[in-house]
Amino acid sequence: MATKIDETTHNFINGKFVSNGSPRLDVISPLNGSRISSVPLSSSKELDDAVQAARNAFPEWSGRTLKERVQVFYKYRELLEKHMDELTEICHTENGKTWGESKAEVEKSIELTEFACSMPQIITNEVQEVSRGVEVRIDRKPLGVVASIAPFNFPNMVPHWTVPNAIVLGNCMILKPSEVVPVSAVKIAELLKEAGLPDGVFNIVNGGKEIVEAICDHPEIKAVSFVGSTKVAKIVYKRATSSLKRCVALGGAKNHLIVLPDANEEMTASNVIASMSGCAGQRCMAAAVMVGVDKVDHIVARMVDEAKKIVPGDNLGSVISKEAKERIEKYIEEAEAAGAKVLVDGRNATVKGSEGGFYVGATVVDYVTPDMAIAKEEVFGPVISIIRAKDLDEAIAIENSSGYGNAAAVFTQSGGAAKEVMERASAGMIGVNIGVPVPREPFPFGGWNDSKFGVCDITGKSSIEFWTQNKKTSIKWNAEARTNWMS
Repeated sequence: MATKIDETTHNFINGKFVSNGSPRLDVISPLNGSRISSVPLSSSKELDDAVQAARNAFPEWSGRTLKERVQVFYKYRELLEKHMDELTEICHTENGKTWGESKAEVEKSIELTEFACSMPQIITNEVQEVSRGVEVRIDRKPLGVVASIAPFNFPNMVPHWTVPNAIVLGNCMILKPSEVVPVSAVKIAELLKEAGLPDGVFNIVNGGKEIVEAICDHPEIKAVSFVGSTKVAKIVYKRATSSLKRCVALGGAKNHLIVLPDANEEMTASNVIASMSGCAGQRCMAAAVMVGVDKVDHIVARMVDEAKKIVPGDNLGSVISKEAKERIEKYIEEAEAAGAKVLVDGRNATVKGSEGGFYVGATVVDYVTPDMAIAKEEVFGPVISIIRAKDLDEAIAIENSSGYGNAAAVFTQSGGAAKEVMERASAGMIGVNIGVPVPREPFPFGGWNDSKFGVCDITGKSSIEFWTQNKKTSIKWNAEARTNWMS
Protein backbone atom coordinates (compact mmCIF):
# COMPACT_ATOMS: atom_id res chain seq x y z
CA MET A 1 0.00 0.00 0.00
CA ALA A 2 1.08 3.62 -0.37
CA THR A 3 0.91 5.57 2.88
CA LYS A 4 1.40 9.30 2.58
CA ILE A 5 3.96 10.59 5.05
CA ASP A 6 3.72 14.28 5.91
CA GLU A 7 6.56 16.34 4.51
CA THR A 8 7.11 17.85 7.93
CA THR A 9 6.95 16.10 11.30
CA HIS A 10 5.97 18.21 14.31
CA ASN A 11 6.08 18.01 18.07
CA PHE A 12 2.89 16.87 19.82
CA ILE A 13 2.13 18.97 22.90
CA ASN A 14 -1.10 19.17 24.87
CA GLY A 15 -3.04 17.22 22.25
CA LYS A 16 -1.91 19.26 19.25
CA PHE A 17 0.82 19.05 16.63
CA VAL A 18 2.80 22.24 16.94
CA SER A 19 5.55 23.79 14.85
CA ASN A 20 8.15 26.31 15.86
CA GLY A 21 11.17 28.05 14.46
CA SER A 22 13.59 25.26 15.35
CA PRO A 23 16.09 24.08 12.74
CA ARG A 24 14.90 20.98 10.88
CA LEU A 25 16.63 17.76 9.94
CA ASP A 26 15.73 15.80 6.81
CA VAL A 27 14.37 12.30 7.40
CA ILE A 28 15.84 9.89 4.83
CA SER A 29 14.39 6.49 3.94
CA PRO A 30 17.19 3.92 4.02
CA LEU A 31 15.28 1.84 1.47
CA ASN A 32 16.30 4.12 -1.39
CA GLY A 33 17.96 7.22 0.07
CA SER A 34 14.96 9.47 -0.61
CA ARG A 35 13.82 12.30 1.66
CA ILE A 36 10.48 11.44 3.26
CA SER A 37 10.01 14.15 5.87
CA SER A 38 11.80 16.59 8.15
CA VAL A 39 11.88 16.81 11.93
CA PRO A 40 12.42 19.75 14.30
CA LEU A 41 15.57 19.86 16.41
CA SER A 42 13.72 21.30 19.36
CA SER A 43 15.13 23.33 22.22
CA SER A 44 14.55 23.15 25.95
CA LYS A 45 11.71 25.69 25.49
CA GLU A 46 9.60 23.07 23.67
CA LEU A 47 10.41 20.55 26.40
CA ASP A 48 9.26 23.03 29.05
CA ASP A 49 5.95 23.42 27.18
CA ALA A 50 5.48 19.65 27.07
CA VAL A 51 6.33 19.24 30.75
CA GLN A 52 3.85 21.98 31.69
CA ALA A 53 1.13 20.29 29.63
CA ALA A 54 1.88 16.98 31.33
CA ARG A 55 1.87 18.58 34.79
CA ASN A 56 -1.51 20.16 34.10
CA ALA A 57 -2.96 16.84 32.92
CA PHE A 58 -1.54 14.77 35.76
CA PRO A 59 -4.05 15.47 38.59
CA GLU A 60 -7.10 14.45 36.58
CA TRP A 61 -5.46 11.47 34.86
CA SER A 62 -3.83 10.06 37.99
CA GLY A 63 -7.09 10.62 39.86
CA ARG A 64 -8.89 8.11 37.66
CA THR A 65 -9.00 4.52 38.82
CA LEU A 66 -6.68 2.01 37.19
CA LYS A 67 -9.64 0.34 35.49
CA GLU A 68 -10.80 3.68 34.08
CA ARG A 69 -7.35 4.43 32.65
CA VAL A 70 -7.17 1.01 31.08
CA GLN A 71 -10.35 1.64 29.07
CA VAL A 72 -8.47 4.11 26.86
CA PHE A 73 -5.91 1.46 26.01
CA TYR A 74 -8.54 -1.12 25.16
CA LYS A 75 -9.71 1.32 22.49
CA TYR A 76 -6.13 2.10 21.50
CA ARG A 77 -5.38 -1.58 21.00
CA GLU A 78 -8.32 -1.83 18.58
CA LEU A 79 -6.99 1.17 16.67
CA LEU A 80 -3.52 -0.37 16.38
CA GLU A 81 -5.10 -3.42 14.80
CA LYS A 82 -7.31 -1.31 12.53
CA HIS A 83 -4.32 0.74 11.30
CA MET A 84 -1.92 -2.21 11.09
CA ASP A 85 -1.05 -1.74 7.43
CA GLU A 86 -0.45 2.00 7.76
CA LEU A 87 1.77 1.57 10.82
CA THR A 88 3.65 -1.22 9.03
CA GLU A 89 4.22 0.91 5.95
CA ILE A 90 5.52 3.84 8.01
CA CYS A 91 7.96 1.61 9.89
CA HIS A 92 9.10 -0.06 6.66
CA THR A 93 9.67 3.29 4.96
CA GLU A 94 11.46 5.20 7.71
CA ASN A 95 13.47 2.32 9.22
CA GLY A 96 14.17 0.07 6.23
CA LYS A 97 12.89 -3.17 7.76
CA THR A 98 11.17 -5.63 5.48
CA TRP A 99 7.39 -5.43 5.36
CA GLY A 100 7.09 -8.66 7.39
CA GLU A 101 9.49 -7.43 10.08
CA SER A 102 7.67 -4.10 10.27
CA LYS A 103 4.33 -5.84 10.68
CA ALA A 104 5.78 -8.08 13.39
CA GLU A 105 6.92 -4.95 15.20
CA VAL A 106 3.39 -3.54 15.17
CA GLU A 107 2.01 -6.90 16.33
CA LYS A 108 4.45 -6.82 19.23
CA SER A 109 3.23 -3.30 20.04
CA ILE A 110 -0.29 -4.71 20.29
CA GLU A 111 0.93 -7.42 22.66
CA LEU A 112 2.64 -4.81 24.84
CA THR A 113 -0.57 -2.79 24.93
CA GLU A 114 -2.50 -5.90 25.94
CA PHE A 115 -0.16 -6.32 28.89
CA ALA A 116 -0.89 -2.75 29.98
CA CYS A 117 -4.60 -3.53 29.73
CA SER A 118 -4.10 -6.46 32.13
CA MET A 119 -2.78 -4.22 34.94
CA PRO A 120 -6.00 -4.36 37.01
CA GLN A 121 -5.62 -8.13 37.20
CA ILE A 122 -1.90 -7.91 38.03
CA ILE A 123 -1.78 -5.10 40.58
CA THR A 124 -3.52 -5.73 43.86
CA ASN A 125 -2.86 -3.47 46.80
CA GLU A 126 -1.51 -5.16 49.91
CA VAL A 127 -3.49 -5.02 53.16
CA GLN A 128 -2.64 -6.73 56.43
CA GLU A 129 -3.69 -6.46 60.07
CA VAL A 130 -0.28 -5.97 61.62
CA SER A 131 -1.49 -5.62 65.18
CA ARG A 132 -4.83 -5.91 66.98
CA GLY A 133 -7.03 -3.20 65.48
CA VAL A 134 -4.24 -1.81 63.27
CA GLU A 135 -4.16 -2.33 59.52
CA VAL A 136 -1.42 -1.37 57.06
CA ARG A 137 -2.01 -1.05 53.33
CA ILE A 138 0.31 -0.35 50.41
CA ASP A 139 -0.97 1.45 47.31
CA ARG A 140 0.99 1.97 44.11
CA LYS A 141 0.99 5.60 43.04
CA PRO A 142 2.30 7.18 39.83
CA LEU A 143 5.44 9.31 39.84
CA GLY A 144 4.12 12.25 37.81
CA VAL A 145 5.77 13.45 34.60
CA VAL A 146 8.08 10.82 33.07
CA ALA A 147 10.02 10.52 29.82
CA SER A 148 11.05 7.85 27.35
CA ILE A 149 13.95 8.24 24.90
CA ALA A 150 13.60 5.75 22.03
CA PRO A 151 16.11 4.45 19.42
CA PHE A 152 15.97 4.20 15.63
CA ASN A 153 15.85 0.42 15.31
CA PHE A 154 12.30 -0.14 16.62
CA PRO A 155 10.34 3.08 16.03
CA ASN A 156 7.03 1.44 16.93
CA MET A 157 7.81 -1.34 19.40
CA VAL A 158 10.24 0.37 21.78
CA PRO A 159 7.87 3.28 22.55
CA HIS A 160 5.33 0.59 23.43
CA TRP A 161 7.79 -0.87 25.92
CA THR A 162 7.15 2.21 28.05
CA VAL A 163 4.22 4.37 26.92
CA PRO A 164 1.25 2.04 27.69
CA ASN A 165 2.58 0.83 31.06
CA ALA A 166 3.69 4.23 32.32
CA ILE A 167 0.45 5.96 31.31
CA VAL A 168 -1.90 3.19 32.50
CA LEU A 169 -0.16 3.41 35.87
CA GLY A 170 -1.19 7.08 36.06
CA ASN A 171 1.87 8.94 34.82
CA CYS A 172 2.01 11.56 32.05
CA MET A 173 4.60 10.83 29.39
CA ILE A 174 7.00 12.73 27.15
CA LEU A 175 8.40 10.66 24.28
CA LYS A 176 11.60 11.63 22.49
CA PRO A 177 11.79 9.49 19.33
CA SER A 178 14.99 9.02 17.38
CA GLU A 179 15.37 11.97 15.06
CA VAL A 180 16.04 9.62 12.14
CA VAL A 181 12.72 7.73 12.55
CA PRO A 182 10.19 10.21 14.00
CA VAL A 183 7.17 9.40 11.84
CA SER A 184 5.87 6.30 13.65
CA ALA A 185 5.52 8.38 16.81
CA VAL A 186 3.21 10.78 14.95
CA LYS A 187 0.77 7.96 14.25
CA ILE A 188 1.01 6.70 17.83
CA ALA A 189 0.01 10.16 19.06
CA GLU A 190 -2.91 10.36 16.63
CA LEU A 191 -4.27 6.98 17.69
CA LEU A 192 -3.88 7.68 21.42
CA LYS A 193 -5.87 10.89 20.98
CA GLU A 194 -8.52 9.05 18.97
CA ALA A 195 -8.73 6.44 21.72
CA GLY A 196 -9.71 9.15 24.18
CA LEU A 197 -6.45 9.90 26.00
CA PRO A 198 -6.80 13.38 27.54
CA ASP A 199 -4.66 16.18 26.15
CA GLY A 200 -1.30 16.54 27.86
CA VAL A 201 -1.06 12.95 29.09
CA PHE A 202 1.12 11.99 26.11
CA ASN A 203 3.49 14.41 24.41
CA ILE A 204 6.25 14.18 21.80
CA VAL A 205 9.31 16.41 21.71
CA ASN A 206 11.61 15.76 18.76
CA GLY A 207 15.27 16.61 18.64
CA GLY A 208 18.81 15.43 19.20
CA LYS A 209 21.41 15.68 21.93
CA GLU A 210 20.09 18.95 23.37
CA ILE A 211 16.68 17.48 24.12
CA VAL A 212 18.15 14.32 25.65
CA GLU A 213 20.25 16.46 27.98
CA ALA A 214 17.29 18.68 28.80
CA ILE A 215 15.16 15.64 29.69
CA CYS A 216 17.90 14.35 32.00
CA ASP A 217 18.21 17.75 33.69
CA HIS A 218 14.56 18.82 33.94
CA PRO A 219 13.54 19.03 37.61
CA GLU A 220 9.89 18.17 36.93
CA ILE A 221 10.62 14.90 35.11
CA LYS A 222 10.68 12.15 37.71
CA ALA A 223 11.88 9.14 35.70
CA VAL A 224 13.60 8.48 32.36
CA SER A 225 13.90 5.36 30.25
CA PHE A 226 16.49 5.17 27.49
CA VAL A 227 17.30 2.63 24.78
CA GLY A 228 20.37 3.09 22.57
CA SER A 229 24.12 2.56 22.52
CA THR A 230 26.06 1.73 25.67
CA LYS A 231 28.16 4.89 25.32
CA VAL A 232 25.08 7.12 25.40
CA ALA A 233 23.24 4.92 27.93
CA LYS A 234 26.02 5.52 30.46
CA ILE A 235 25.87 9.28 29.88
CA VAL A 236 22.08 9.37 30.20
CA TYR A 237 22.09 7.23 33.33
CA LYS A 238 24.74 9.32 35.08
CA ARG A 239 23.15 12.62 34.07
CA ALA A 240 19.59 11.62 34.93
CA THR A 241 20.46 10.12 38.31
CA SER A 242 22.67 13.08 39.18
CA SER A 243 19.49 15.13 38.72
CA LEU A 244 17.87 12.87 41.35
CA LYS A 245 15.50 11.05 39.01
CA ARG A 246 14.96 7.37 38.35
CA CYS A 247 16.57 5.98 35.23
CA VAL A 248 16.75 2.68 33.42
CA ALA A 249 19.07 2.88 30.41
CA LEU A 250 19.48 -0.01 28.00
CA GLY A 251 22.69 -0.07 26.00
CA GLY A 252 24.29 -2.22 23.32
CA ALA A 253 24.98 -5.92 23.10
CA LYS A 254 27.36 -8.57 21.83
CA ASN A 255 25.30 -11.72 22.06
CA HIS A 256 27.14 -15.04 21.99
CA LEU A 257 25.49 -18.21 20.70
CA ILE A 258 27.37 -21.29 21.87
CA VAL A 259 26.99 -24.23 19.46
CA LEU A 260 27.92 -27.78 20.45
CA PRO A 261 28.56 -30.60 17.97
CA ASP A 262 25.41 -32.48 19.05
CA ALA A 263 23.12 -29.54 18.20
CA ASN A 264 20.34 -30.18 15.69
CA GLU A 265 22.00 -29.10 12.45
CA GLU A 266 18.99 -27.69 10.62
CA MET A 267 17.42 -25.93 13.60
CA THR A 268 20.71 -24.44 14.75
CA ALA A 269 21.79 -23.13 11.36
CA SER A 270 18.42 -21.57 10.59
CA ASN A 271 18.10 -20.04 14.08
CA VAL A 272 21.60 -18.56 14.12
CA ILE A 273 21.27 -17.02 10.66
CA ALA A 274 17.77 -15.71 11.37
CA SER A 275 18.99 -14.16 14.62
CA MET A 276 21.96 -12.57 12.86
CA SER A 277 20.06 -11.21 9.86
CA GLY A 278 16.63 -10.32 11.26
CA CYS A 279 16.02 -6.55 11.18
CA ALA A 280 19.33 -6.37 9.27
CA GLY A 281 21.10 -7.21 12.52
CA GLN A 282 20.01 -3.87 13.98
CA ARG A 283 18.62 -5.19 17.24
CA CYS A 284 20.19 -5.70 20.63
CA MET A 285 19.07 -9.35 20.62
CA ALA A 286 20.81 -10.24 17.35
CA ALA A 287 23.33 -13.07 17.22
CA ALA A 288 26.75 -11.41 16.96
CA VAL A 289 29.21 -14.20 17.79
CA MET A 290 28.79 -17.93 17.33
CA VAL A 291 31.18 -19.85 19.55
CA GLY A 292 31.65 -23.23 17.89
CA VAL A 293 32.72 -25.93 20.32
CA ASP A 294 35.01 -28.61 18.88
CA LYS A 295 33.82 -30.22 15.63
CA VAL A 296 31.03 -28.01 14.24
CA ASP A 297 32.06 -27.72 10.59
CA HIS A 298 28.88 -29.50 9.49
CA ILE A 299 26.78 -26.83 11.21
CA VAL A 300 28.90 -24.00 9.80
CA ALA A 301 28.44 -25.41 6.29
CA ARG A 302 24.67 -25.46 6.84
CA MET A 303 24.82 -21.86 8.11
CA VAL A 304 26.54 -20.82 4.89
CA ASP A 305 23.71 -22.39 2.90
CA GLU A 306 21.13 -20.56 5.01
CA ALA A 307 22.95 -17.24 4.74
CA LYS A 308 22.95 -17.47 0.95
CA LYS A 309 19.14 -17.57 1.05
CA ILE A 310 19.07 -14.08 2.61
CA VAL A 311 18.57 -11.59 -0.22
CA PRO A 312 18.81 -7.80 0.28
CA GLY A 313 15.61 -6.05 -0.69
CA ASP A 314 13.68 -9.33 -0.48
CA ASN A 315 13.97 -10.97 2.93
CA LEU A 316 16.67 -8.62 4.22
CA GLY A 317 16.03 -4.94 4.86
CA SER A 318 18.42 -2.03 4.71
CA VAL A 319 20.63 -0.69 7.46
CA ILE A 320 19.74 2.75 8.73
CA SER A 321 22.25 4.97 6.92
CA LYS A 322 25.19 5.25 4.55
CA GLU A 323 27.45 5.74 7.59
CA ALA A 324 26.14 2.53 9.18
CA LYS A 325 26.79 0.59 5.96
CA GLU A 326 30.37 1.88 5.77
CA ARG A 327 31.03 1.13 9.45
CA ILE A 328 29.72 -2.45 9.18
CA GLU A 329 31.75 -3.17 6.04
CA LYS A 330 34.86 -1.77 7.72
CA TYR A 331 34.56 -4.36 10.50
CA ILE A 332 34.46 -7.12 7.87
CA GLU A 333 37.46 -5.72 6.01
CA GLU A 334 39.54 -5.41 9.18
CA ALA A 335 38.71 -8.96 10.29
CA GLU A 336 39.63 -10.36 6.88
CA ALA A 337 42.92 -8.45 6.90
CA ALA A 338 43.68 -9.87 10.36
CA GLY A 339 43.27 -13.47 9.15
CA ALA A 340 39.57 -14.25 9.47
CA LYS A 341 37.87 -16.07 6.58
CA VAL A 342 34.78 -14.53 4.99
CA LEU A 343 32.55 -17.47 4.06
CA VAL A 344 29.59 -15.36 2.89
CA ASP A 345 30.33 -11.77 1.89
CA GLY A 346 27.58 -9.15 2.10
CA ARG A 347 29.72 -6.15 1.22
CA ASN A 348 28.81 -3.89 -1.69
CA ALA A 349 25.22 -5.13 -1.78
CA THR A 350 22.75 -3.26 -3.99
CA VAL A 351 19.07 -3.67 -4.76
CA LYS A 352 17.83 -3.17 -8.29
CA GLY A 353 15.60 -0.13 -8.49
CA SER A 354 16.79 1.07 -5.06
CA GLU A 355 20.42 1.72 -5.81
CA GLY A 356 20.39 4.68 -3.42
CA GLY A 357 19.49 2.45 -0.47
CA PHE A 358 21.80 1.33 2.30
CA TYR A 359 22.18 -2.45 2.16
CA VAL A 360 24.63 -4.94 3.63
CA GLY A 361 24.11 -8.58 2.70
CA ALA A 362 24.18 -11.46 5.18
CA THR A 363 27.81 -12.10 6.15
CA VAL A 364 29.47 -15.10 7.80
CA VAL A 365 33.03 -14.64 9.04
CA ASP A 366 34.89 -17.71 10.34
CA TYR A 367 38.08 -18.12 12.35
CA VAL A 368 37.61 -14.85 14.17
CA THR A 369 39.78 -14.46 17.26
CA PRO A 370 38.56 -12.88 20.52
CA ASP A 371 40.97 -9.96 20.19
CA MET A 372 39.54 -8.72 16.86
CA ALA A 373 37.30 -5.64 16.88
CA ILE A 374 34.53 -7.58 15.10
CA ALA A 375 34.52 -10.00 18.06
CA LYS A 376 34.45 -7.35 20.78
CA GLU A 377 32.51 -4.35 19.49
CA GLU A 378 28.85 -4.00 18.55
CA VAL A 379 28.70 -4.24 14.75
CA PHE A 380 24.90 -3.78 14.54
CA GLY A 381 24.54 -5.32 11.12
CA PRO A 382 23.74 -8.71 9.48
CA VAL A 383 27.13 -10.19 10.37
CA ILE A 384 27.94 -13.32 12.39
CA SER A 385 31.49 -13.90 13.65
CA ILE A 386 32.54 -17.49 14.37
CA ILE A 387 35.06 -18.12 17.14
CA ARG A 388 36.32 -21.66 17.66
CA ALA A 389 36.58 -23.15 21.18
CA LYS A 390 38.01 -26.52 22.21
CA ASP A 391 35.40 -27.22 24.91
CA LEU A 392 32.39 -25.78 26.71
CA ASP A 393 34.48 -24.21 29.48
CA GLU A 394 36.45 -22.20 26.94
CA ALA A 395 33.26 -21.21 25.13
CA ILE A 396 31.69 -19.90 28.35
CA ALA A 397 34.90 -18.05 29.19
CA ILE A 398 34.74 -16.32 25.79
CA GLU A 399 31.13 -15.29 26.46
CA ASN A 400 32.00 -14.09 29.95
CA SER A 401 34.85 -11.95 28.63
CA SER A 402 32.44 -9.63 26.82
CA GLY A 403 31.70 -6.37 28.57
CA TYR A 404 28.10 -6.64 27.42
CA GLY A 405 25.48 -8.92 28.93
CA ASN A 406 22.23 -8.66 27.05
CA ALA A 407 21.64 -12.20 25.79
CA ALA A 408 23.38 -15.54 25.31
CA ALA A 409 22.20 -18.86 23.93
CA VAL A 410 23.31 -22.46 23.65
CA PHE A 411 22.43 -24.99 20.95
CA THR A 412 22.69 -28.58 22.14
CA GLN A 413 20.68 -31.71 22.82
CA SER A 414 22.42 -32.14 26.19
CA GLY A 415 20.46 -30.98 29.20
CA GLY A 416 23.63 -30.91 31.27
CA ALA A 417 25.46 -28.66 28.82
CA ALA A 418 22.44 -26.39 28.56
CA LYS A 419 22.28 -26.09 32.35
CA GLU A 420 25.98 -25.13 32.46
CA VAL A 421 25.36 -22.24 30.08
CA MET A 422 22.14 -21.21 31.83
CA GLU A 423 23.99 -20.95 35.14
CA ARG A 424 27.35 -19.56 34.01
CA ALA A 425 26.65 -17.23 31.08
CA SER A 426 26.93 -13.57 32.10
CA ALA A 427 23.76 -12.25 30.47
CA GLY A 428 20.31 -11.20 31.56
CA MET A 429 18.44 -13.24 28.94
CA ILE A 430 19.36 -16.82 28.06
CA GLY A 431 18.18 -19.05 25.24
CA VAL A 432 18.35 -22.81 24.88
CA ASN A 433 18.03 -23.72 21.19
CA ILE A 434 16.53 -20.24 20.66
CA GLY A 435 18.47 -17.63 18.70
CA VAL A 436 16.51 -14.60 19.91
CA PRO A 437 15.65 -15.29 23.58
CA VAL A 438 13.29 -12.36 24.13
CA PRO A 439 10.99 -12.97 27.12
CA ARG A 440 7.32 -12.46 26.32
CA GLU A 441 4.94 -10.56 28.58
CA PRO A 442 4.48 -10.73 31.53
CA PHE A 443 8.18 -11.57 31.78
CA PRO A 444 10.49 -8.52 31.62
CA PHE A 445 13.13 -7.52 29.07
CA GLY A 446 16.58 -6.45 30.27
CA GLY A 447 20.24 -7.38 30.21
CA TRP A 448 23.23 -7.23 32.54
CA ASN A 449 26.64 -5.57 32.69
CA ASP A 450 27.18 -2.86 30.05
CA SER A 451 23.87 -3.69 28.40
CA LYS A 452 21.73 -2.13 31.17
CA PHE A 453 22.13 0.57 33.77
CA GLY A 454 19.69 1.05 36.61
CA VAL A 455 17.33 -1.14 38.59
CA CYS A 456 14.18 -2.84 37.27
CA ASP A 457 13.64 -3.99 33.71
CA ILE A 458 11.91 -1.93 31.06
CA THR A 459 8.93 -4.21 30.31
CA GLY A 460 6.68 -6.75 32.01
CA LYS A 461 5.95 -6.89 35.72
CA SER A 462 9.31 -5.37 36.60
CA SER A 463 8.32 -2.12 34.88
CA ILE A 464 5.49 -1.63 37.38
CA GLU A 465 8.04 -1.06 40.11
CA PHE A 466 9.91 1.46 37.97
CA TRP A 467 6.91 3.61 37.04
CA THR A 468 5.26 3.71 40.48
CA GLN A 469 6.02 4.49 44.10
CA ASN A 470 4.55 2.86 47.19
CA LYS A 471 2.30 4.74 49.62
CA LYS A 472 2.08 3.01 53.00
CA THR A 473 -0.92 3.78 55.21
CA SER A 474 -1.46 2.63 58.81
CA ILE A 475 -5.09 2.67 59.97
CA LYS A 476 -6.75 2.31 63.37
CA TRP A 477 -10.47 2.82 64.01
CA ASN A 478 -11.27 0.88 67.18
CA ALA A 479 -10.13 2.82 70.22
CA GLU A 480 -11.23 0.00 72.52
CA ALA A 481 -9.09 -2.65 70.82
CA ARG A 482 -6.50 -4.33 72.97
CA THR A 483 -3.18 -2.58 72.45
CA ASN A 484 0.45 -3.49 72.78
CA TRP A 485 3.73 -1.82 71.87
CA MET A 486 2.97 -2.29 68.14
CA SER A 487 -0.29 -0.35 68.24
